[in-house]
Amino acid sequence: MAKGRIVVEVDLGKYRSVDLSLKEAEEFLSKVVERLGYESNDVNETYRIIRNFDAFYETMRKKFKDHIAPAKSMNDMIRGTVIVDRVKLYTRGDEKRIVIILDRRVPEDVVVGALEDMGFEVEVKRPS
Repeated sequence: MAKGRIVVEVDLGKYRSVDLSLKEAEEFLSKVVERLGYESNDVNETYRIIRNFDAFYETMRKKFKDHIAPAKSMNDMIRGTVIVDRVKLYTRGDEKRIVIILDRRVPEDVVVGALEDMGFEVEVKRPS
C-alpha cells in the first residue's frame, strides 16, 4: 500500500534532503541506519531533536536560524560515517514537519530504498 509520492531533492553539493512528518522521520532514520549497517552520533542527536520538537523549534525561531546541525563526533567525520548533516523544523498548520538533509556520502540508493520500504513512491529531483 503506497503512502503517496515523496521527493528527494539533491542540491548542487550533492546533499539529499527529504521532507517528512515527525513520525515518518524517526522511521526513515531507522531504515537508513539499518540499510547502512551503522549508527552515528548525529543520528542519535537527530532523534533527540525530533522527540523534543517544540523546544528546538522555539530555540531555532528565537535565534533566527533556518537549520539545526546535530552534534557530530570527530571520529565519525574522519571515518566518513556521518549520516545527518542538518535538519530544518517547521509547522504546516498544526502538523509538525522536519526536513532532513543527509550527508553527501550517504548513497542515493539507501535513501530511496528506505523511503520505498516505508511505502512511498520516490521521485529524485536534481538541479537543472
